[in-house]
Amino acid sequence: MNDLLIDNATIVNEGRQFIGSILIKDHLIDTIVEGNANLTASRTIDATNLFLIPGVIDDHVHFREPGLTYKGDIRSESRAAAAGGVTSFMEMPNTTPPTITQETLTEKFEIAKKNSLVNYSFYIGATNNNLDELLKTDPENVCGIKLFIGSSTGNMLVDNPESLGKIFANAHIPLAVHCEDEKIIQFNTQKYLNKFGEQIPVSCHPVIRSKEACFKASSFAVKLANEYGTRLHILHLSTGKELELFDAGGNLNTKQITNEVCIHHLWFNDNDYEKLGTKVKWNPAVKTREDQEALLKGILNDKIDIISTDHAPHSLEEKDHPYLSAPSGGPMVQHSLVAMLEFHKQGKITLEKIVEKMCHAPADIFHIENRGYLREGFWADCVLLDLNHPWHINKSNLLYKCGWSPFDGFEFGSKIHTTIVNGTIVYSNDAIIEEKCSMPLKFNR
Repeated sequence: MNDLLIDNATIVNEGRQFIGSILIKDHLIDTIVEGNANLTASRTIDATNLFLIPGVIDDHVHFREPGLTYKGDIRSESRAAAAGGVTSFMEMPNTTPPTITQETLTEKFEIAKKNSLVNYSFYIGATNNNLDELLKTDPENVCGIKLFIGSSTGNMLVDNPESLGKIFANAHIPLAVHCEDEKIIQFNTQKYLNKFGEQIPVSCHPVIRSKEACFKASSFAVKLANEYGTRLHILHLSTGKELELFDAGGNLNTKQITNEVCIHHLWFNDNDYEKLGTKVKWNPAVKTREDQEALLKGILNDKIDIISTDHAPHSLEEKDHPYLSAPSGGPMVQHSLVAMLEFHKQGKITLEKIVEKMCHAPADIFHIENRGYLREGFWADCVLLDLNHPWHINKSNLLYKCGWSPFDGFEFGSKIHTTIVNGTIVYSNDAIIEEKCSMPLKFNR
């Protein structure tokens, strides 16, 4: 039972669509045939009227293990990822303890080896004084270094100019940076404390963590990267103005400065705070409709390189706190792909562009070995989509450990039919299949 035939699918890959079939053998894509196929296998999926794409690679998630497992853990959130068509993830170091040493990094890989349903890698976090640990990081096994410039929700703020210079000068793997200026944020926070006291409305979030705070920090990161020749990846763009800092297109395998946008900055805007409150509180903040539209345009004109999630679950009890004490972040990895498919159904983006930004680009930018594309000889990570299957988001079909979603009650028009990881079906027809098949990602560097 080491072979599987996906027959008569509409394949979306490398900028084109065509009817064809894919034969999977021993975890790999063995054969891709366009048109009628005379292929056989011990198992066959009739994919007539379904779309087949490469598995989504999410380069930005927080799965909360170790130390914060009441919010989520690698097992629970990787299952949600599989249900969302995400076959590989790269997880951030904001855990307890933080992932800032080789020892804590190794511990995460061991947890994932036992518990992750999909493929995985982990960032090591930068601090003011852990350069030696960063330089020990194996570039073939670790996706990148996470750096907070200007602002941090944890204890990894790097605010020492000498430390910043050394990190930018010596980083030997991609440097993934959260960019918000802390001085601007603190000034704005005090301004609104003076106005409202402790009862600041959540609608003030995008003016406290403002466009100016984002642009100043992003500009500083780009300046340092240009000065030191650093391989820089700026995380979760939230403003249209930041797009001025980036070049459109280019060869993503060699591009020095790249970026990403997250689903929530494409889907929500500052009008949503009134209805959803702190459920749409993220850092950086969801901003204006104009920013939202500019970010989508940035995807279409290739100023933006990757679409990701910044999946960051918190308990509903925590999110229900008043603005100042409610944590930022929310669960997203189960619904990122169907959210983008909704934009497609609205005529705002093509399937080919979605696949480019969610599957191909992460593989190219991070130099992931033999993933991100439907190609013979590549690992068989792929997803079948039903674009004509409406369904509602509700508590019964959420796989997040936190048990809620900012999409609660929304009807999506498309559904994940089947998710395949390394040739093994891990999700199909609304059910997780607990067959261990995941692997750590490898990087050609």
